[in-house]
Amino acid sequence: MGFLNYLIFRENYKREEFVLRENKRRECETALNAESLDVFGKKELEEEFRDCTAGDEILKKKISKDLELNIQVVKRIYKIPDNSDLVTRKFNITVKDKVLKGFIVFIDGMTDRASISNNILQPLMLLSNLDIRENIHDIGEFIYNRLLPFNQIKKVCDFKEITESVNFGGCAVFVDGLEYAFAADVKSWEHRGVDTPRSETVIRGSQEAFNEQLRANTALIRKILKDKDLMIESTTIGKRSNTPCAVMYIRDIANDSLVNEVLKRVKSINVDYIFDTGELEQLIEDNTFVAAPQIIATERPDRVATMLSQGNIAVILDGSPYVLVMPATVTEFLHTSEDTNIRYPYVNFIRVIRIIGVVIALLLPGLYIAVTNFHQEMIPTNLLFAIEASRENVPFPSVVEILIMEFSFELIREAGIRVPGAIGSTIGIVGGLILGQAAVAANLVSPIMIIIVAITALGSFSIPSFSMSFSIRLIRFAYIILGATAGFLGIALGLTINALMLAASKSFGVPFLAPFGPVTKEKYSDKLSRKPIWKQEYRPDYLNPKDIKSQSKISRSWAVKNDKSEGEDDED
Repeated sequence: MGFLNYLIFRENYKREEFVLRENKRRECETALNAESLDVFGKKELEEEFRDCTAGDEILKKKISKDLELNIQVVKRIYKIPDNSDLVTRKFNITVKDKVLKGFIVFIDGMTDRASISNNILQPLMLLSNLDIRENIHDIGEFIYNRLLPFNQIKKVCDFKEITESVNFGGCAVFVDGLEYAFAADVKSWEHRGVDTPRSETVIRGSQEAFNEQLRANTALIRKILKDKDLMIESTTIGKRSNTPCAVMYIRDIANDSLVNEVLKRVKSINVDYIFDTGELEQLIEDNTFVAAPQIIATERPDRVATMLSQGNIAVILDGSPYVLVMPATVTEFLHTSEDTNIRYPYVNFIRVIRIIGVVIALLLPGLYIAVTNFHQEMIPTNLLFAIEASRENVPFPSVVEILIMEFSFELIREAGIRVPGAIGSTIGIVGGLILGQAAVAANLVSPIMIIIVAITALGSFSIPSFSMSFSIRLIRFAYIILGATAGFLGIALGLTINALMLAASKSFGVPFLAPFGPVTKEKYSDKLSRKPIWKQEYRPDYLNPKDIKSQSKISRSWAVKNDKSEGEDDED
């Protein structure tokens, strides 16, 4: 009976299946090639204008004196009222004995409605009725100078500027009889506040990090530098997204050719949408196929301010909490902002630890495979017997064994990042301890292999830059294969090829291995090691800054006993 009911139900219930059909963009030549905008009222073109999106031909049209025509154009551009978050409002403005019609448009959720009501609509609708004693020769200038007390307002003459302003959280005010409109910056949307850094934590130093708001990020940098020569050149990226972007530099320090190159690359990007500096980094970097990063991405305002003071350029993108700094060299990926805040003996010790960590993360698995497979004579006899005893019951070759463990660790690392924070640490413990111990007990891997993989992971964790750490993790697999194929000869061949590729790489005209390849002047004092802060008199010479000196030769004037006035610079 149940089977019969199933057959009857299946026979009677026939669901209409959805088919995703091809739907190309409509050809709008008829609408776009119209002689003038007054054809909007014609019935034969009503359908074309309704279905066609506004192209550059319509957006470049000048604003008309006819308010109703402007309203129709705005409704065509945003497809009002179908576009539900667009707010429009008609009102009247009284100027002496003359009544003018007005129209305002803005996007709900991106604007401050209180500012619109109190500083734009209320003055236009109420204050215009006050007794006016002066002679009015130009109504537009009178409205601009007397009836709009809002502090950020400008006149615009075409619809492209209107749409850019409205899309970025502004509002547009049209007045009947004026050939221009008023665009007010009233943006106010939900955003994350200034928080602590998450990927670049330090013990001693600033605890502020960038957020997703462009002007908040530029203000954080200006708060640190307070330099009148700090320049911020604004532009937009993306033909459709129009994402605001800011290029920052100090004009009397940064090299002009470097500034022009950065601006040229940023302004010449031809994409529809761009949302994050990760996309921007891939679009402006010199060589896409080099594993090592060529641009520094940081979430710390103090690090950006320090690099700007050296002559670097910073690029900030609205909507991204990471700022790009260029050019970048290999040594800067081993530095942190904390290095400037602690004494130089501690810094040098920590940097030695980081360099050792880089070598371990890059070469340790490959060297282990090379020694155990080809160069057993280099291993002490007792250690060799211990390694062979631990691998006696393991069925896999050592190269397969280490590849399994490396891939397993990468899976654990990725899983720990993607799951919620409360569970991420648990996954690391479960994967690192329980699964590792179970694999050893099941004779799938040897205990020495667990130690090699664990030390390699610790070495990769000591690298401050996430991008550089990722590239080293990727190249490590190549060294494992080379070590398993040709031993030390394969490792040496890999190092040679890797060094040649890095030596040939550049970041905005600066060699990636500078100041070591090619060797530059020895005046710069913050390379792999760091001199005391009172000896750091020069900026990086490979950046060719306009002002090479960053401080006086004698910066601690109190420590020098002479007849010169305090703070006077000595000649080199």
